[in-house]
Amino acid sequence: MTAVITVPASLDEQSFEQVLEQVAPLPADAKLLVDARHTRFATPYGLTGLLCLAQSRAEKADFAPPADDEVKSYWSRSSFFRYAEELFTMRGTVPKGRVHQDSDTVLEVTPIAKSEDVHTVVERVKDRATHILTNKLKLETRATMGFTVSLSEACQNIVEHAGRGGWVGVQVYNWAKRRVGRQVVVIAVADAGQGFRQSLSTTRVRALAGDRWGDGEALEAAVTNGYSRHTEPGRGQGIRGIKGYVHRHDGRLSIRSGTSRVTIVPPWDDSPAREDGLPAFVGAQLQIIIPERAEGS
Repeated sequence: MTAVITVPASLDEQSFEQVLEQVAPLPADAKLLVDARHTRFATPYGLTGLLCLAQSRAEKADFAPPADDEVKSYWSRSSFFRYAEELFTMRGTVPKGRVHQDSDTVLEVTPIAKSEDVHTVVERVKDRATHILTNKLKLETRATMGFTVSLSEACQNIVEHAGRGGWVGVQVYNWAKRRVGRQVVVIAVADAGQGFRQSLSTTRVRALAGDRWGDGEALEAAVTNGYSRHTEPGRGQGIRGIKGYVHRHDGRLSIRSGTSRVTIVPPWDDSPAREDGLPAFVGAQLQIIIPERAEGS
C-alpha cells in the first residue's frame, strides 16, 4: 500500500514539519506518494528538504508536482525538477527547458558533494549577490564578502560532516515583508547524511554529556558553544563565522538535525532558541535569513 504524504500549500521551514510528521512513523522502505498538487509556494528550505526526503527513502518515492502551472514553472526555474526527476518517480508532467535567471534568484537549487562544488557555487553567486545585497537589501558592498564566506562555510559543512552530498538554494523574497517588515535573502543548505549527533559522537563534548547526549545537545555544542569534531587549531569554525555574520546583519540562523532545532533568534523573530521532540529526519538542514537594512541603521 502506498502512503500519501500531503505537502502543505505553503512549504517553508515551519510547514515542512507537517511533511515530516507524516513520514517519520513510516518504515524507510514504505512506498510513498509525495503529493504537492495543491502547493502554491515553496522556499529554498522546502525544495531542498523535499530532495533530502527522496534521498532518505529505501524505495524510490512517487511525486505529484504542483497543479498550478505558474508554481510549476517557478519550481522548474529553481532547478528543483532537474534533480527531483532523478530522485522521485514523477506522477505528472513538469516543464522542460533551460533555467531562466529571475531577478530574485541568487542561486538555483544546486547539488554539493565535494569541495570543488563549493567553489563553483561561490563563483556563481558573487555578482548576483553583490547586486542583491547592495540594491535590494541596501547593505554595504563589503557585506557581500561575508555573505559569500557564510554561504561557502555552510556548504562546506556538507562536504566535511554529512557523509553524502546535499543541496543549496538562495532566494530573495518580498513575502517576508509580512513578518520582518523588510525584504530578505534566504539561504538553505540541506543534506540527508549522518547529522550532528553522529558527527560529534567521538568528541570530548560527547563524553562530557554522558547519558544526556542527543540531537539537541549536539546542536547546542556546535551552534551555541562552538564545538567541532576537529581537534586541529583553526578548523571547525564555520558555524561560528556564520553566526557572526548573521548577528552583524540582524539575521536569523537555524539548524535542524535529527529531532531537534537550534535557532539564533533576532529581535524581529519569535522562534524558540531550541526545539526538541521534532519528527525524526536524517542529516541536517540549515537556513540563514538576512533582512534588508532597516532605515537609520
